[in-house]
Amino acid sequence: MQTNTFLQAIKKREPQVGLWVSLCSNYAADIVSTAGYDWALLDMEHSPNEIGVVLSQMQAFQSGNTATIARPMWNDSVVVKRLMDIGSQSLLFPMVQSAEEAQAAVRATRYPPEGIRGVSGTQRGNHFGRVKDYFEQVHNETCVIVQIETMHALNQLEDIAGVDGVDGVFFGPADLAADMGKLGQITDAQLWEQIGNAAKAVEALGKPAGTLVMDASRAASLLNDSFTFVACGSDLGLLARGADKLIADVRRELV
Repeated sequence: MQTNTFLQAIKKREPQVGLWVSLCSNYAADIVSTAGYDWALLDMEHSPNEIGVVLSQMQAFQSGNTATIARPMWNDSVVVKRLMDIGSQSLLFPMVQSAEEAQAAVRATRYPPEGIRGVSGTQRGNHFGRVKDYFEQVHNETCVIVQIETMHALNQLEDIAGVDGVDGVFFGPADLAADMGKLGQITDAQLWEQIGNAAKAVEALGKPAGTLVMDASRAASLLNDSFTFVACGSDLGLLARGADKLIADVRRELV
């Protein structure tokens, strides 16, 4: 059974620097696979990504030491089953609003009687049947992260984070800002006061906290504080901002 290096690292509270991967391309994934990030989020929620592309992205990341986390488009047991069958060991569940929804996320990753994951004897996740103790060991190497995106969920934080089988809590600043009436204000001080306090509460419960920012210094500051895993940008953002800067630099030199 392959060790989930990301899960082991966050259990030890080793700071994990991540990158959001939204370009839906195995070639783009290959480019960043050996850049040195600890983890990469393969997004299906806000990207036009499908299972086959996620598989090819996971295969691209095998060339480096970056662990992958898949984010399904919803807390959907069918999608989770398919992601785990292609080898996803870590999953980020969006818009978890209650302990019951967190429990549903965990159950989607477990075989009966503990859960509802459908059984396939030969799939990429068990190396096509070659991992003989897969059924007994897979839950030990599966990382379930729940995403907090509303004030309602924030108010249920202790119950959500306390669910057995939840390995980490991720705070979505964009959606939390919107729910606070601060749409688009993802650096708002009041927003980050709320998130910072919540991260400390999660840590006090014995669970690691994570989030996404688009600034290197901010990412480092959070990792030096109460956060264990932080994404410091996205491949989409790197391409867009790099393209903007390049054309601006050239036009500035034109006479």
